[in-house]
Amino acid sequence: MKCNYSSPRLLTAAMAGLLAFAPLSMEAQRKDKKKKSKDYPEAVQKPASNGKSIQELIKTSNAKEGLFTVYQDTITGSIKMLISEDQIGKEFIYFSQVMDGVMEANSFRGAYGDSKVVKIKKYFNNIEFETQNTSFYFDPSSPLANAKDANTSNGVLASLKIEAHDSAKGLYLIDADELFLKETFTQIKPPRYPGQSPMAFTLGNLDKGKSKILNIKSYPNNTDLAVEYVYSNASVLNGGSDAIADGRNVSIEVYHSLIEMPENDYEIRFDDPRVGYFTTQVDDQTSTGTTAYRDLIHRWNLVKKNPAADLSEPVKPITWWIENTTPLEWRETIMEGVLAWNEAFEKAGFLNAVQVKFQPDDAEWDAGDINYNVLRWASSSAPRFGGYGPSFANPKTGEILGADIMLEYLHFTNRVFYDKLYGNAQGMTNMEAEQFSKNNPMYCSMGHVVHENLMFGNTMLQAYNASDLEMARMKKEAMKALIMHEVGHTLGLNHNMKASQVYSPEQLADPEFTKGKCLTGSVMDYAPINLSKDPATQGQYYDTAVGPYDVWAIQLGYTPFKSKADHEALLNMSTRPELVFGNDADDMRNPGKAIDPRVNVSDMSSDAIQYAINTIELSRDLMDNIRIKFSNKGNSYDDLKRAYNNLIKQEGTAAGVISRYIGGVYVDRAMIGQEGATQPYTPVSLEDQKRAMDALDKYVFAPDAFTAPSELYNFLASKRRGQNFFRGPEDIKIHDQILSSQKNVLNHLLHPNTLQRITDSEMYGNQYKMSTFMVDLTNAIFKADIYGDVSSTRQNLQVEYTKMLIEMLTGTQSSRFDNNAKSMALYNLNRIKIMAAPYGDISTKAHKMHLTTLVDNALKEIK
Repeated sequence: MKCNYSSPRLLTAAMAGLLAFAPLSMEAQRKDKKKKSKDYPEAVQKPASNGKSIQELIKTSNAKEGLFTVYQDTITGSIKMLISEDQIGKEFIYFSQVMDGVMEANSFRGAYGDSKVVKIKKYFNNIEFETQNTSFYFDPSSPLANAKDANTSNGVLASLKIEAHDSAKGLYLIDADELFLKETFTQIKPPRYPGQSPMAFTLGNLDKGKSKILNIKSYPNNTDLAVEYVYSNASVLNGGSDAIADGRNVSIEVYHSLIEMPENDYEIRFDDPRVGYFTTQVDDQTSTGTTAYRDLIHRWNLVKKNPAADLSEPVKPITWWIENTTPLEWRETIMEGVLAWNEAFEKAGFLNAVQVKFQPDDAEWDAGDINYNVLRWASSSAPRFGGYGPSFANPKTGEILGADIMLEYLHFTNRVFYDKLYGNAQGMTNMEAEQFSKNNPMYCSMGHVVHENLMFGNTMLQAYNASDLEMARMKKEAMKALIMHEVGHTLGLNHNMKASQVYSPEQLADPEFTKGKCLTGSVMDYAPINLSKDPATQGQYYDTAVGPYDVWAIQLGYTPFKSKADHEALLNMSTRPELVFGNDADDMRNPGKAIDPRVNVSDMSSDAIQYAINTIELSRDLMDNIRIKFSNKGNSYDDLKRAYNNLIKQEGTAAGVISRYIGGVYVDRAMIGQEGATQPYTPVSLEDQKRAMDALDKYVFAPDAFTAPSELYNFLASKRRGQNFFRGPEDIKIHDQILSSQKNVLNHLLHPNTLQRITDSEMYGNQYKMSTFMVDLTNAIFKADIYGDVSSTRQNLQVEYTKMLIEMLTGTQSSRFDNNAKSMALYNLNRIKIMAAPYGDISTKAHKMHLTTLVDNALKEIK
């Protein structure tokens, strides 16, 4: 896997430079190549061009010795760094993480940044730091390997003048301010993206005069620097949230780590689509295969102390430290969640592979130190996550070198942390959310799901007068499930959004069946809270153990296999129902994305349609009682409003789950000839697609969909805080809430990808034809009140649907729709015009006149 991407021109120049220094370098290597830099004061030193020696240049500095010796001037704070002769030409791993930041800049405490290979080179009188391209593999035995440098680019991060040279010790001194007080190693300030509002918060320009080195730590295998970057802007349009004291001067604190390239017995393992690990993608440029991938899975280097034993402790276990910021009442539960993974590692042949320790209050090490894997806590004002479990790996091998887990306290409270509970959970636009996820590939929103589910559970338990003990049990299970999920990420596992399809609704409603187990196939799913409509039969709320998929995946990643055949035999078990897998790339949480409805978030059971219906019905039952249960004398009405918003949100989420079965196609990623495999693509049955449409008709589009008892609306008031209502009128936006959930469903059903798939899949088994589906959809939205009065919520829905059909024909995105979809849009617009006959009260007649005008104008434009 080792690559050298020097260009011929640069290589020639570099060799000329090396030849110029060859006598000194050889002499230095001959005399004392292995000595530490701390011995240099006694050495004979060669003055630099300014006539000063290393000793003279660092005489007012304190030294931090280790992999790289760094000097910080005690007067100015500036830093210099020693590069030894034997480090030139070597590769190192660079890694960064945010020490502290602001959510507005997508820089939050614990956020992981770049991990890349950097080579140190010498070019005449300069030391260069060059990023290496690790995206390609060339078989060394192939003549093509001689062309591995063709048409690829490395990145010269910095070229720094040598300030002094110790010829006897082979040491070079450089100004490290240029490396660390600029965005040299990594881009910290996020770029502006197309369509971003000019009013959006942005960081100013990097102010080198205000930026500073906060801390330096150097160890034998890594050197770390903590740097505060200050971004200044004399005039700002958007100063950010209350978390930012002064929008003109914003600080982002970053840890930079330079790590010695590991030289060990780590075994590279490659990715397989039937199981989900984080990967480093590598293309095999010498392969003739169709899928020439050598993608490296990310895993720890676990090695048995006793290789001959079936079960052995590892030479170096994966040790987790619980940070001293952790609430005392949750420490035991968190420890249980971490250690739960030992069940999986035992199946892989390791005893006590995962261990837990507690950070003492007087610990001298910081949680950001890469030598410690830490479960950390924060209580941010507007967190982008609830639990975040990133790791960083050697880009050349996939070996995980460090990990942390960040937990947000806010997600275990009843506080509503976004303005609209029924809207985007991160408080971002769709474009912002997409950009955020792209910039943070290990981002995990499981904490948001847990938070919403906890509020749903709280609402139910309070409505049913549950005991404090029952409340505590639910919260403990939620915490343990979240910890197991995030620890799974740090072990290399990515999400498995298909795992919730294992058990039937009846099994999940049986408290004896669910006791002590994972309610899904994997804790790596985003499963909903498991609530029973009858409190007397309430069983387990969340996963309390790792699932069968988790055990199997850890076996695949960590078992010391004796042969390739043993590994393949284990992989071939993927067709077992409890081992199903589908990750974020396959999930259908967003409208029009992916094709398999089983790969989704917030769905549950082998009959997710019925489970979602149960959730909607439970929410409606609870809605009838929340005014009494959440109106406590002397309190504001905020708890009542929170309960209402949460129930509406749960109904909308369940509706989204149901909608994905229409036009859905089940995917099987088993290999050809694998036992238990089915055909790769199987359309959802006509029965289930019709069942989904009937459910949408009844629970999403019907005249009473998403409505609450009318007397409840009068009490959904927010507590006034200062003059915060300046942001807008305080009344609850009932119609917006309802239409938001309905539009989420329509956005998927009428997405060009969905409509194209419905038509295409008719060619390979889909029996729910486009024509039938579109007629059913129009009937669901119009037929119930065609001859009577149309409620204001239905008027909203009907106008929105009509506009969406018109957009398919005349809108800016109309070219994305195929002709079959356009034909059915036109057909149904003409049907709507007929159904808009002037029956009903004045409001209804005005509404139908509106519809007729919309359709007439559209038809004129088409002509």
